[in-house]
Amino acid sequence: MKQTAGRENLGKLAPEFARYNDDILFGEVWGREDKLSLHDRSMITIAALMGAKNFPQVKAHLQMGKAHGVTKEEAVEIVTQLAFYTGWANAWTVFPMIAEVYSEDVGDNKEFNPMFGLGQPNDAYAKYFIGQSYLNPLAKAGEPSVGIANVTFSPKCRNNWHKHNATKGGGQILICTDGEGWYQEEGKKVRKLNPGDVVVIPANVKHWHGAANCWFSHISIEVPGENTSNEWCEPVTDEEYEKLN
Repeated sequence: MKQTAGRENLGKLAPEFARYNDDILFGEVWGREDKLSLHDRSMITIAALMGAKNFPQVKAHLQMGKAHGVTKEEAVEIVTQLAFYTGWANAWTVFPMIAEVYSEDVGDNKEFNPMFGLGQPNDAYAKYFIGQSYLNPLAKAGEPSVGIANVTFSPKCRNNWHKHNATKGGGQILICTDGEGWYQEEGKKVRKLNPGDVVVIPANVKHWHGAANCWFSHISIEVPGENTSNEWCEPVTDEEYEKLN
């Protein structure tokens, strides 16, 4: 995802610094994935920032590292080893950050606040999902005639293969708002989803969608049609999913 933090926060005060940050550091240096993966760059950066006692940036890069596939276990191991080289107190400072960033308990999760609200656990459809999802209805079906809801997926959560069946019209539209996710139609390549992406899903097309290695939210719009129904199919296996990540 293109980095814009420099321009958003310092674009008016220090436009050249913002350009260096967004285009050179995160655009060119971090973009050299053929030399060093984003996962490994995140681990190195976390270690360097902890050694420098730059703790606000440590937390920011823990969040970025999580999105790049750095696991909680790897983050803990980094800090455990560095405690012997950078100071015991530093480790005590960083461990609570790891607990916060990698918390799977939505009540304790302060890092992910979807644009349209998290809502409640999506228990009614839990059997059709792997992982925890959340649902925040924005308009009830029939009021107006289009059902609109914000759907949030915890890291690695995804729904089963399914179809939105209809004899006329129907289907679904996804508007991605937060995090990173995946979408795939049967027989086609998987598509990476980022905020601002829109997916138009025709009726009767078998597909699935869900989160990457981070939290993910999208608006789901039910397209009106005749004789509409959802047909749930097999899950996306861990083996299939891990190949994507």
